[in-house]
Amino acid sequence: MRTFEKTHPWIRFRINLAEVGPEFWLCLGEAASKCEHLARVPLRPATAEKLHQLYLAKGAAATTAIEGNTLSESEVLRAVEGRLEVPPSKEYQKQEVENIITACNQISRQLQEGGLPALNGELIRAYNSQVLQNLPPGEDVTPGEYRHHSVLVGNVYRGAPAEDCPYLVDRLCEWLAGDDFAAKEGLELVYAIIRSVLAHVYLAWIHPFGDGNGRTARLIEFHILLAAGMPSPAAHLLSNHYNETRPEYYRQLDAASKSGGDLLPFLRYAVRGLVDGLRAQLTFVWEQQWDIVWRNYIHELFQSKTSASDTRQRHLALDLGMRNDWVNIGEITELTPRLAKAYANKTPKTVQRDLNVLAAMSVISREPKRVRARRELIFAFLPLRKIVTGDKSQHKQPSGSN
Repeated sequence: MRTFEKTHPWIRFRINLAEVGPEFWLCLGEAASKCEHLARVPLRPATAEKLHQLYLAKGAAATTAIEGNTLSESEVLRAVEGRLEVPPSKEYQKQEVENIITACNQISRQLQEGGLPALNGELIRAYNSQVLQNLPPGEDVTPGEYRHHSVLVGNVYRGAPAEDCPYLVDRLCEWLAGDDFAAKEGLELVYAIIRSVLAHVYLAWIHPFGDGNGRTARLIEFHILLAAGMPSPAAHLLSNHYNETRPEYYRQLDAASKSGGDLLPFLRYAVRGLVDGLRAQLTFVWEQQWDIVWRNYIHELFQSKTSASDTRQRHLALDLGMRNDWVNIGEITELTPRLAKAYANKTPKTVQRDLNVLAAMSVISREPKRVRARRELIFAFLPLRKIVTGDKSQHKQPSGSN
């Protein structure tokens, strides 16, 4: 008998998914379906890059914030863009964040260049080395090496015995690649979500390294999800969920060990958060799609109009559409650089005349002192569907984008 079997009997590499209930499988099905939608929606290059950077920043910020990093999400986004500057007192935190960003980008490049390797102990150690790269070494900590000492996590939980860590990590990799998670065709992502959550929790329980265990666990989670075909922005959502619900995250982790290793509640908690995050991502994507439809609609309306005033009015309609709100008429000439240029030598009467033309075309709503683009017109291009009470997507006017 190994030591961990006495000290950590809940680390047993078993789970009975038959007991998880139908609601859980429905959530997983929804998650897989939404991932498929995200993967197949074409976006403008700038929008796709914005989505990638935004959720990479969210994931990196969440992964490090759980460990105590205080950099804000906007600061981490600047790190993603390569333009974050911090005072010397925060260089350590910047390095932590940059390590995660670099590791995630490296995983993505590997996927593009031929696929990701199977999970094994050597890979997990390599990821731990990455998350600790260029950081001041802690006491009894060697990046990428299993610890040789006992460790107390948060003064409430003791990691598995150090002598068992190599065995436990290898056993975890074998279990996750075994028959318990053999997926039928079409269900690969469903089971990958389960495996990613279990890998995360088991690495937290084992705590095989002297430092960086949480960051390593969330990197492994990202690896598993990306390898199974989840779109990269979506693969950051679990980390973001854990951070946004941090008290519940710790409560669920604690309850899972104290219950003797029952991970079904933690799985339900994780998957519900993933689905919520996917819904938010799809809303972002839909808004970009609505913006494209609106722009195409305006261009079609002006297709046969080629005069200078027609071009100015088309730009006015498009730029008003970028503001999903009322705009004071007095602010129109400064709404965008191109409108400022178009109206630079024009009188207020020209603005009023252009607005009259757009109102006659029914593409704007007008009040005495303000106007707005009638972007709700594009709802007419959607399939007929009964409006369900509480379905906000049926009522919300799509917002614009830059």
